[in-house]
Amino acid sequence: MGDPRQLKNKYERPKRLWESKRIAEEKAIKREYGLKTMKEIWVMNQELKRVRRAARRLLSLTEEERERDLPKLMGKLAKLGILEENAKLEQVLSLTVRDILERRLQTRVQRKGLAKTTKQARQLITHGFVSVGGRKIRSPSYLVQIAEDDSISYYKKFELEQPEPEEEAAAEAKEPEKKEEGAAE
Repeated sequence: MGDPRQLKNKYERPKRLWESKRIAEEKAIKREYGLKTMKEIWVMNQELKRVRRAARRLLSLTEEERERDLPKLMGKLAKLGILEENAKLEQVLSLTVRDILERRLQTRVQRKGLAKTTKQARQLITHGFVSVGGRKIRSPSYLVQIAEDDSISYYKKFELEQPEPEEEAAAEAKEPEKKEEGAAE
């Protein structure tokens, strides 16, 4: 049967783990995008490095080879919505981690207004309340393509914060009491 294959990490740890400037930047990114661990930032950093490495390789090729391979890289980045269709190769080198994090499902759900915060968006996704193109996706790190952006919705019929009928009746009963107290004073 053979030996099971060795799975490799999808990320690379920073060379200096305890560099305060990097840690502060990562904390800000983690807070802004509602990430669970620093590993998620490192995974996206690795993806960014891979794309930049491919762009640098293309710059070093001859004109013929570049014309052949350039549409693949630029097409993928345009399809994901990281760059525009008519972007230049040099713009790939100026990409940041935030550009990639903006295309995560977790961020898209929050930006679209399906969740109030990115942490709530993460919870809705992992609990299976969000679908992309009718398919339930449970991975907050799923990179949403431009074509799929409009098809992000709740899975089946789910509304955020549905009040129970008893709670709704109790809230309506309390409102007139507050108005009467305000008028008496």
